[in-house]
Amino acid sequence: NTELVSNYSDWYGLQYATTYFYNVFGPGERSGKYGTVIEIFRQNAAAGEALTVNSPGTQQRIFTHVDDIVDGLILVGEKGEGGEFGFGAEESYSVLEIARMFGSQIEMGPEVPGNRMGAKLDVTKSHALGWRAQRRVSDYIENVSGNSSRPG
Repeated sequence: NTELVSNYSDWYGLQYATTYFYNVFGPGERSGKYGTVIEIFRQNAAAGEALTVNSPGTQQRIFTHVDDIVDGLILVGEKGEGGEFGFGAEESYSVLEIARMFGSQIEMGPEVPGNRMGAKLDVTKSHALGWRAQRRVSDYIENVSGNSSRPG
C-alpha cells in the first residue's frame, strides 16, 4: 500500500506522509478478539481474573498512548512529507512485564506460531520533526489499575 501511495504521489504530484505505530493504549481501547493487550489485561484484572500471557512471555512490545499518536499525526500533517514516520515510546516491555504491572495472577498460555519476539520501530523521522512520546504505559497502568507494581 505504501508503494501505491508513493506511486500516486509521483504520478499526480500529490504530497503524502505515511505513519507507523503499534500497540496504542488509552481511552477508547477495545477488548475481545481484536482488542489491545492493555485493555484485555485491564478488564481481566478488574474482574479478578487471571491474565493469560502466551509463552514464553518475553515478546517485546512498544506501547504508545493515543494522545501521543494524535500529537504525532498532527505534526506530520503540518510538517511531514514522505514515508516512514514511526510513532513509538522509547522503551519496550515484554508482555509478561506488562501483565505483572497489573498485579494480578498470571497464567501462561501456549506459544502462538509466528508471534514476533522483538519490538522495533524507527522513530528517526518523527524525532526530527520534534515528536517524542510523552506518556508512559507504566504510568497509565498504575492509574487504571491502582497498582504501583513496576518491572525492576
